[in-house]
Amino acid sequence: MSKSNFHPQKEVVIRNIKIGNGNPLVLIAGPCVIEDEKTVLSAAERILTISQTHRIPFIFKSSFEKDNRSHVSLYRGPGLKKGLEILQKVKDEFNIPVISDVHRETDIAAAAEILDIIQIPAYLCQQTSLLVKAGKTNKPVNIKKGQFLAPENMRSPVGKIESTGNTKILLTERGSCFGYNRLVSDICSIPIMQTIGYPVVYDSTHIIRIYGIPSSDTRGGLPGYISHLTRAGVAAGCDAIFIETHPNPEKALCDAASMLCLDLLPRLLEEVLPIGKHVRAMKGNE
Repeated sequence: MSKSNFHPQKEVVIRNIKIGNGNPLVLIAGPCVIEDEKTVLSAAERILTISQTHRIPFIFKSSFEKDNRSHVSLYRGPGLKKGLEILQKVKDEFNIPVISDVHRETDIAAAAEILDIIQIPAYLCQQTSLLVKAGKTNKPVNIKKGQFLAPENMRSPVGKIESTGNTKILLTERGSCFGYNRLVSDICSIPIMQTIGYPVVYDSTHIIRIYGIPSSDTRGGLPGYISHLTRAGVAAGCDAIFIETHPNPEKALCDAASMLCLDLLPRLLEEVLPIGKHVRAMKGNE
């Protein structure tokens, strides 16, 4: 493997977790949206135990709001205040960092007080005012690549965050739309976005969504391919994996068809962690 395939990256530090620049693979995981306190705390505890067993750094993800649902009647989450209270309990009880989507400028200040990482949803990755507001918090910002953008075009949203002086940036690959209702995973997006200079996260759970079918409908995704995609993303050298997971996906209130069943997470990590170590060993030996 040629040294030209790898590019210098800024290392992003989340508490004691180092992401990028050759550091070990990181796990970002949790239910798509906060359903209730009990489900969130139970999931966080189980994922933490699994991550400790497999020795992979863990950041908990669950959204206090999902504002891009396909129908106005679908569940969007508990909202800013209640959602942040639950995420604070996750931090207090398990001492793990948390990440959540933020959809509007007016939520940034409150979210920045609790979140360790502010996440910009894919549909909003070009929203200048939202990106600048997030950047000004000086908190780490994870920008999910829009399905409509080429990976090299992520330089634009990155530049908006950098304009605030904030260089704590993560980029997430979550598929590209080359037609109606299907996403395609271009594995080259990972090394391409790494040339921008920041760590790249690979989200295999959103890629397998089938759009046009509500995400609460179990026909709206192909979760059987999560492991295939994750293995490929790790082999391509991603710095972290983003896995939406739920104890009972079929009964989930959002993304029921695309989350990994929590019982399958240990097996997934057993598959991908040796690949991640091998890729990093190859980089270090060049």
